[in-house]
Amino acid sequence: MSAEQTPRVGIVMGSKSDWDTMKHCRDMLKEFGIVADCRVLSAHRTPHAAAEWAETAEERGLEVVIAAAGGAAHLAGVMAAHTVLPVLGVPMSAWSLDGLDSLLSTAQMPRGIPVGTLAIGKAGAVNAALLAVSIMATKEPALRDKLKEYRKSQTETILEQKLD
Repeated sequence: MSAEQTPRVGIVMGSKSDWDTMKHCRDMLKEFGIVADCRVLSAHRTPHAAAEWAETAEERGLEVVIAAAGGAAHLAGVMAAHTVLPVLGVPMSAWSLDGLDSLLSTAQMPRGIPVGTLAIGKAGAVNAALLAVSIMATKEPALRDKLKEYRKSQTETILEQKLD
C-alpha cells in the first residue's frame, strides 16, 4: 500500500447501521485526500477486538480515531482507554432519547481519559472529519492550506445565497 493509501484516520462504529451516518465522515476525509480505516467494533459485543484495534492503531499509522456509537455509547471511551491518539466521539441517534443518551455517554468521560465529543449524527460525523483534519494540519502545511480553502469556499457559498 502506498503512503497516500495508508489510512491515517480510524473510523469505528458500534453497528453497521451507523454507516449511513459515518460514511459522511469518510467522504469528508476523502475530500482532503485522507484515507480512513472504517470498521464495525462494539464496546460491548467485541470488547477484546475493540481494545486490540485501539492498542495497535498508532503502529498502523493512524493519527486520529473517530468512534461512533448509540445508546450507552461506550466505544469512544474504550478507544481512548487503549490509545493515546486523539479520539473524537460521534454520538448516534438511537432507539431512545433521540441520541441524547449517546451524547451524554460520550461526553461524560472520567478525568484523565479525554474524548472530544461532537454533535449527534451527520453534523457530528462531518465535523469529526474536519476536526481530524485540523489536528493533522497542525504539522502539515499543505493540509492546513486545503482546510483554509475549504473554509473560504464555505464562506463564499453563504455570501452568494440570495433570498426571494
